[in-house]
This record gives sequence, structure tokens and C-alpha cells, in this order.
Amino acid sequence: MGKETFLARQPIVDAEHRLFAYELLFRQSMASVSAQITSQLQAGVEVISNTLCLGPDWLLQGKLAFINLDEATLMSDFVCLLPPHHVVYEILETVPVSPVLIARIRELRQLGYRFALDDFVCLDEYRPLLPMVDFVKLDVLEQPPEKTVEIIAHIRLNFTGQFIAEKVESREMFDLCRDSGIQYFQGYYFARPENLANKSIQPGQLAVLELMNKVRTCEDLAEIEEPLRRNAALTLRLLRYANSAASGLQQRVHTVRQALTQIGLKTLYRWLALLLVTANPTPTNALLARTAVTRGRLCELLGQSRFNREAQDELFITGLFSLAEPLMEIPLARLLEYLPMPDPVVRALVHQTGPYAPFLKLAEASERSDFEQIARYAGDIASSPEEVNVAQLQSLAWTEELTSEVSPTAVEPATSEAGLR
Repeated sequence: MGKETFLARQPIVDAEHRLFAYELLFRQSMASVSAQITSQLQAGVEVISNTLCLGPDWLLQGKLAFINLDEATLMSDFVCLLPPHHVVYEILETVPVSPVLIARIRELRQLGYRFALDDFVCLDEYRPLLPMVDFVKLDVLEQPPEKTVEIIAHIRLNFTGQFIAEKVESREMFDLCRDSGIQYFQGYYFARPENLANKSIQPGQLAVLELMNKVRTCEDLAEIEEPLRRNAALTLRLLRYANSAASGLQQRVHTVRQALTQIGLKTLYRWLALLLVTANPTPTNALLARTAVTRGRLCELLGQSRFNREAQDELFITGLFSLAEPLMEIPLARLLEYLPMPDPVVRALVHQTGPYAPFLKLAEASERSDFEQIARYAGDIASSPEEVNVAQLQSLAWTEELTSEVSPTAVEPATSEAGLR
């Protein structure tokens, strides 16, 4: 199930008001107007975690993320979770300057991370950090304008990076900062922090999505075998399924490579798709998952005499993923960011157009027993209500067989020769 994820982001712009970056801010709920921080470590880790969950590409749209770090977060391994090209870490003014801190910044800079000094003030203890940071942020609301000008002049000898004025709340302050040589600006004059919430894709779902992408784009079993072997839960489920599918054979499957060889990549993809869509144990979702599986199978059966095997597989995926949004509790568009699909599938799911759309609409009409719509869409694919009825009964029987051995967390393929075909 998707977890609700919250963040706020405030734009950082250049002198022409063009978006340069976002500062990402900790939020506990969608209604929060500021951060109620009881632990700076928790706040820093939550921002990093939620950035990953929301997806840096979607969240940042190619811009930088400025993220506040206290001493504990800076020293932790969490800072290395975000890719260096996406992020600038702001060293809070509460972080004590020490040889340990300087060594840590050097270590992270070697990995490609960039740094900013937050709420900078002219204290000698900060001077060793100036050659190591890319940005200095000045709080222009908390000090007189002449103090800001004085700070800029004072540190230019030791600092070759760029300045950011924060808490800019008027045109006059913007003009003064720009004329003083500050390159970037942040504050209510430009935009207030924007609260964001989204259902995030959970780690287990991400593992399946990444594997599905590999299966689609790679035919080298070794490249698919390695991530499977690193995921104990998926490995166990795959071996159980492979042995179930090979129940007529004398020799049992004991390794991931044997399982992949036994079932093949096309069947593996379908198995992963089923796992992704049906892996939610609530009673309501169990019923919805059955509907999704039945819908996918019906689309596939109706395509058997009309499309080749590859297109039949795509029809199955179309029907199955047509209910992915309520099942996974994340927007379909977001799912498609993680799992690019063939164009006919996307057109049917998102736009209700293209060659697969009539099959999906026909399956939906069959679920509603809408005989007028069944006749209409059956005509669109040169079928008949009688053929649709037979295929619907076959799909229901196939789904019943498929779900006859259900694990606590997902629908598992059945043991018959039908397998995933």
C-alpha cells in the first residue's frame, strides 16, 4: 500500500526570476504551514527519504534540491542516498565547526556533493568552510541591509562561490540584494513554500518495477538473475512458482538461474506484473485484484484470434494495470514514470484510445453486465456477444484456478499447465 509522503518546496530564483532550485522543507502533514521539528536528525532523514519516495525527477523537474542538515544527519550514511547531481546540502548555523566536520565535508565533496552555509554570519570559526562550499545563504530579513552588504564584502576574499539571499519579502530588498552582487534569491516576494503530498511507491513495489523494466529491456539472464538473488523474498516466491509450474517434471528447481530458464522471460514479466498489482492483503483489494486479473485475461483471450503473441501479452497487461491505481494507491501517471509501457498500452490506459481500448472497454462492460455496451464494443473488434460471454467464463475460471493457492500477501500462479498463459 502506498504511504502518504509530505514535503514543502520553496523556489530559489535568479535575478531574472527564473527558477534555479528548490529548498525542500520538512512537513508532518499537508496542512502544515511550517515544520514542527522535535529532532533535526528526524527532519533531515525524513526530507531525504521523502525526496526518494516522491522521486527526484518528478519533484525537482531537473533543478537542484537544497536540503538542511544538522551535524548528526551530515555524519550519517543517509546523505549518500540522494544522487550528488540533484542536491546541495545546507550546513545549519547550529553545526559546530570542527576537524571532524571539515573531514566529512571533504569526503562528501569527493563523491560529488555540494554544500551551502545557511544563515551565514561573519564569525571566524566559519572561515575554514568558505573554500569548501559552493553557496552562502544570507538571511536578509533578520539583519539591516547594510549588514548584508558588509558580509558580502567581508567574505569575498575567501569565497569564490555564489550568494543566495533568503527571506526576500519586498521589491526593495530584491533590488538591494541584486545590486550588491547576490546571484540567487528566495522568499515570500517570489513564492511561499508549496506543500506537496503523494502516495509513494514502497521499496517492495520498486524492486518489482525495476525487475519488470530489466525483463523488458534485457535478454541477458545474468543481469536479471543478480537483482533477484539480492531479494530473498522475491527469490523464494520465484522458486516456489517455478517448482509449481514444473510440477510434472522429475527434477525440482533449486536456483534462480534454473527458475528463469524454466519459465522464460515473457512468463517472468507476467508473473511480476501479477505480483505487483495483487500484492495487497486487504479484503477489498483481494476482490479488486481478482477483477484486475480477470479483466487482463479476458482482454488477452479476445485478442488471441486478432493479434500475435506479443500483442496478446500487452492486452493482458492493459487489463491488469487498468486497476493498478486503486490497487497500489498511486496515480497511474506516476506508475508509468517507473514502468514505461508500450505505446498501445499507454494509449488505452491513459487516453482510452488506440487498438487495445475497445478490448478494455468491452471487459469493463462485461463486468457491469451492460449488454448494450457489450454489443457495441464487440462490434468494434469484429466479435459477438456470444464470443465475449464464452471468453468471460473462461477468464473467471482461469482466475479462480490462478488464485487457488494464495499466499498471505499476493496472488500466486496456479499449478496447472495454464500457468500464466
